[in-house]
Amino acid sequence: MSKAPAPPPPSTGKGPSHREIYSFDAPWPVYGLHWSQRPNSFRLALGSFVESSSNKLQIIQLFNKNGDFVKTAETEVTYPVTKLMWSPYTGLGPDLLATSGDFLRIWELVTPDEAMDVELERPEGGFVGAPAFEERQLIPRGSLVNMRRSKKDYSAPLTSFDWNDTDPSLCVTSSVDTTCTVWDVQAQQAKTQLIAHDKEVFDVAFSKGVHVFASVGADGSVRMFDLRSLDHSTIIYETPSGTSPSGGVGRPSSLMRLAWNKLDTNYLATFQQDSNAVLILDVRVPAVPVTELHGHAANVSSIAWAPHSSKHICTTSDDCNALVWDITHMPKHKRIRDPVLAYQAPAEINNLSWSTVLTDFVAISHGRQVQALKI
Repeated sequence: MSKAPAPPPPSTGKGPSHREIYSFDAPWPVYGLHWSQRPNSFRLALGSFVESSSNKLQIIQLFNKNGDFVKTAETEVTYPVTKLMWSPYTGLGPDLLATSGDFLRIWELVTPDEAMDVELERPEGGFVGAPAFEERQLIPRGSLVNMRRSKKDYSAPLTSFDWNDTDPSLCVTSSVDTTCTVWDVQAQQAKTQLIAHDKEVFDVAFSKGVHVFASVGADGSVRMFDLRSLDHSTIIYETPSGTSPSGGVGRPSSLMRLAWNKLDTNYLATFQQDSNAVLILDVRVPAVPVTELHGHAANVSSIAWAPHSSKHICTTSDDCNALVWDITHMPKHKRIRDPVLAYQAPAEINNLSWSTVLTDFVAISHGRQVQALKI
């Protein structure tokens, strides 16, 4: 990425050099995207977005310092995955991946030799790939079905989920049936289910630790829950009625995505449907955003906090731009308009993932292409 000029447009500056971008062309449109959390691996999981009953889940890995990715595993899934995540790395146990869609599905990447992972030479050395790769397999290890207690014969689709960093046996899912469900992945059963919103729940995220998570949905609210006291929730923010960017009158705009700052859990980020702004919320000061990020010229599509810095966040948009922001000094007028870094992709960006292992890399997907950007 390059230093960003003053928008608009926010990404007219010179982009990364060739060696700072690693690209992969998939045979289908890509939506699902997540970095492996295992040390010394330059590996991504991808999910296709095809409007049919034949979709793909694929694992790619960097092969050499010239930027060549190779496919190391692939399996079929019926519907496009709404989200995918690798299990947090604990140093023990199998290499697990989860996907949401019709069910919460757990997969294991079976590999003959973990030593074949790409190793990193951090100081200007780039990447050294293994001499060859064996084909690996994604083995299904479980399907967790979202059954609402009052409707035993109905399995509601899952819109998103989050894997708990502190206790990887826990996942929380969000659903169109207004519920959030906390799962014990090892036991493959639900620990608790609650009606979280008045309408569809679109995203959910754990805070640091095992007890607190938040959710957003079609009712335009951000709600915070504590597993130790589920008899009530805290409403952190509600979109004002009649202020929908899409022109809706008398109803709040849906909140589409949620990201929790794991290094400073006072802060969350979210954005409204059909909006080009990202809202930064402080749980200590509910009801109003502490700042707003205004740099995109089209609808925001995804957000991710830096895993190594509590003050940086990356956003992407239909304007083809990926922007990195610094919220260290929030202005009194509550709007930040100048990102610190920017990259303009060839097409609309629909998803991003910031690597927790290789913290100077962000991956984005646009159309059929995935790019890993060194920032």
